[in-house]
Amino acid sequence: MTLTFNPDRYATLLTQYQPKVIQTEAENEQALQQVEALMHRQPRTLEETALYELLVILIERFEQDYYAPGKAATPLSMLSFLMEQQQCQPSDLIVVLGSEELVTSILHQQQDLSVSQIRALGEFFNVDPNVFV
Repeated sequence: MTLTFNPDRYATLLTQYQPKVIQTEAENEQALQQVEALMHRQPRTLEETALYELLVILIERFEQDYYAPGKAATPLSMLSFLMEQQQCQPSDLIVVLGSEELVTSILHQQQDLSVSQIRALGEFFNVDPNVFV
């Protein structure tokens, strides 16, 4: 038996999930949850597989633009990425940076990181300090 793609069923899925270009971390998280649900659905229909692949492409694009090191990355985006990856809370940075006010100021882009703070963050996250430059 050959499976055939059903455009009407796919249109229903698109209406249900409403995929779009991901702009924020919250939207990315929502898309990741949708992918997770589709990934574990067995058997998955051709239409669900098409939606799954579309969501993966949208997630990859967002994550490449948002998290990729390079000229698009900023010290703050790298700090945010490492905090998320290591499940680090702003309060965890107080011991590294010195005060809650300083942590808040840096995370709200009111103050740039100093060389000594960059070194301390590199040591704390066990990464090359240059990722924050």
